[in-house]
Amino acid sequence: MGNNQLTVKELEARARIVRRLIIQMLAAAGSGHPGGSLSAADLITALYFNILRFDPKNPEWPERDRFHMSKGHCCPLWYAVLAESGYFPKEQLFTLRQLGSILQGHPDRKTPGVEVASGSLGQGLSVAMGMSLAARIDKKDYRVYVLLGDGESQEGNIWEAAMASAHFRCDNLCAILDSNGCQIDGKCEDVMGLEPLSAKWQAFGWHVIEINGHDMQQILSAYEESRKIKNKPTIIIARTVKGKGVSFMEGVIGFHGKAPTAEEAQRALKELE
Repeated sequence: MGNNQLTVKELEARARIVRRLIIQMLAAAGSGHPGGSLSAADLITALYFNILRFDPKNPEWPERDRFHMSKGHCCPLWYAVLAESGYFPKEQLFTLRQLGSILQGHPDRKTPGVEVASGSLGQGLSVAMGMSLAARIDKKDYRVYVLLGDGESQEGNIWEAAMASAHFRCDNLCAILDSNGCQIDGKCEDVMGLEPLSAKWQAFGWHVIEINGHDMQQILSAYEESRKIKNKPTIIIARTVKGKGVSFMEGVIGFHGKAPTAEEAQRALKELE
């Protein structure tokens, strides 16, 4: 159940497949969010294929690790990884955002593998903390992972949850911050500066690991380190590039929430071969 421990090269190849699926899905739908989906692709590929404990044939398996995507607009990434993991047929990916599809523009419980609906930014860390505390109450050893955005981290609820998670010593909780430096309104530093991120999270009582979010070995090492930390939650601050893997999307704020045209999709897919 779960993963088969792929090599770094195999994970990098799988991440390219995931990125190609993201582009194809968004082009077919004609809407969606490529920038943040592409920036977090390495992080979530590594998580699902080498770290997370799950059973796609039994999504409600009580012993499963939990994953929650707080920045729910980046669900094309999640859907691609879930399909690659065997939760549902890949053909379903091309129903993204269609009426009646199991794959809506933000995640909900219609999708196998989705624990909780998301989309309203800022709430996901509180959700993950609740899952973490539930494991303690139920005497389960599962771990909880949550993907946050850096623009999302301007929300006050994130910091309330950060304070509470440290207070309750949620050491089975690992947050992953996709720090790509951009949000829909511009650069994060111009909209509402977040730095120094590491110092802030440390001050809130978290174990902080800062990595290159596109270096697969660093990603795996960070996840492994997080498992060993006791009496405090862990955050992996992953420095990433918005739109990573597609040259004309990288660092371009306009591709935060704009799907590629058919011609742009072909160019992107060529680069991701």
